[in-house]
Amino acid sequence: MAARATADRGGATYAGAGVDIDAGSRAVDAIRALVGSTTRPEVLGSIGDFGGLFALDTARYRQPVLVASTDGVGTKALVAQAARRFDTIGIDLVAMCVDDLVCQGAEPLFLLDYVSTGAIEPTQIRDLVAGVADGCRRVGAALLGGEMAEHAGVMEPGAFDLAGCAVGVVERDRILDPGRVRPGDRLIGLASPGLRSNGYTLARHVLFDRAGLDLSAPAWEGSDQTLADVLLLPSELYTPAVRSALDVADVHAVAHVTGGGIPGNVPRALGSGLRAVVDRSSWVVPRIFTEVRRLGSVDDDEMARVFNLGIGMVLAVAEASTDTAMAALTAAGAHPAVIGTVELTDAGDRPEVGFSGAWRWDGGA
Repeated sequence: MAARATADRGGATYAGAGVDIDAGSRAVDAIRALVGSTTRPEVLGSIGDFGGLFALDTARYRQPVLVASTDGVGTKALVAQAARRFDTIGIDLVAMCVDDLVCQGAEPLFLLDYVSTGAIEPTQIRDLVAGVADGCRRVGAALLGGEMAEHAGVMEPGAFDLAGCAVGVVERDRILDPGRVRPGDRLIGLASPGLRSNGYTLARHVLFDRAGLDLSAPAWEGSDQTLADVLLLPSELYTPAVRSALDVADVHAVAHVTGGGIPGNVPRALGSGLRAVVDRSSWVVPRIFTEVRRLGSVDDDEMARVFNLGIGMVLAVAEASTDTAMAALTAAGAHPAVIGTVELTDAGDRPEVGFSGAWRWDGGA
């Protein structure tokens, strides 16, 4: 009888099992123009090919070195999913990938994205890829290709994750290296008005699980932005500004401040026996971090090792070149501040970060 009942329902289909091939085709059609808007002269082929083709113009370089980075948007995706706002989180993906590349001094060439979802909704896919394309255009990278995967039974309809891989190029003798950093170098921090794409697991736990806040409510008392507005603020794209500084100033190293905050990332840009001394009073920590700290009673040290606290990138620059770097960064649209110096340490060979001054929390002590 069981076999007869199964037969009466007709033959099994992929769509019936939860994967809609036709929806996938519609989604590809919806993003075709978006992908095309990011093209560069080196791009060969078109969307739908099995692989993306990029003809590196080796005549432009003396000793080109390719640099690759991969990343995702983390649990910020859950905030976008809850708010049903998908058009900017792709910018976060581009930032997480290409702002790693520029820490080696690289120009971004192209990016591949990967979208996994419980059920393909062409409009959602279009919005996600629109953000990726926007970010790629801003940094001059081609969206060379990607993949959409429908994971029925693993992810719920409407759920998604977004990841990617970026490739850049740098001249061998211009690769940034911690070994170039010297005592006396100035540390220039680039402002981040929001969380970018890091620390959202703790932020969501505090704001939603503990404080019971609503995404549609004001971000804090007196704010003219909703909590969704603030949490979905797209990441700053630092690559163009950093590259502008590299062209004119003596920049020795660059650290992308992501998961791990300043203590976890700045040492990655320092050579053996060096210490970064960061003056916490040299910038104001944006209000969203103050709210997480207050509502979750989060210790200051924990805040500093989870979030960027308002500094998304740190450049180690020769002292004599500080003004030149600051001018180039400002002209490129960044908001730089001198936040510290590099000095020798007697604590062993392992690079470290030390702090001076006190945090300046916007909206709270």
